[in-house]
Amino acid sequence: MIVLINPNSTVAMTEAMQRTAGRTLPGVEVQAWTSHDGPPSIQGAEDGDAAVPPMLELVQKASDQGASAIIIGCFDDTGLYEARDIAACPVIGIGQAAYHVAACAGGRFSVVTTLAVSVPILESNIVTYGLSPHLSRVRASDVPVLELESDPKAANVKVIAEIKRAEAEDGVQAIALGCAGMAGLLAEAQAQTDLLLVDGVRASLHMAATLTA
Repeated sequence: MIVLINPNSTVAMTEAMQRTAGRTLPGVEVQAWTSHDGPPSIQGAEDGDAAVPPMLELVQKASDQGASAIIIGCFDDTGLYEARDIAACPVIGIGQAAYHVAACAGGRFSVVTTLAVSVPILESNIVTYGLSPHLSRVRASDVPVLELESDPKAANVKVIAEIKRAEAEDGVQAIALGCAGMAGLLAEAQAQTDLLLVDGVRASLHMAATLTA
């Protein structure tokens, strides 16, 4: 059993990740859990700090129930190292997974995320993972996280426009989509760019399946 934990309290986002899991790993048991005591979205360090304690309770629960792998379903990789300290199984962040896949597949990559407040966190994580030599730029699309669920048509336009700017300016071969809520726009966006687009939810699911095979 793979447990995918959404550290925010927005159930619609959890349900979207559950659907992605069903398409990505058919036949594999993946449970998507919502941290109901977390903030509605994670936008910046303050939200991330608030999300960690209730998320870690779910990590402990998943570990106690025998999860073969746990996925942290926030691109900030919120509480990743704290989760690893208490889990008896591999714990993967969707940001971490996306960066590694983008680096392997493309050599150099950029990230298109939501708001500018998230940029320093993602940049710091990429340095921690040792992937900064592969990074061109972390870009903000100025789309609030919850807009990806509440108004996906408008959000997709903004995110895809930023992807096209990255394609024109950054000299990269891949783009990591910098929010779990962007999983639903992958097909539409990929049809409009020659770059490889990497969704962290799918990347982390494949990584979890590999680690538990």
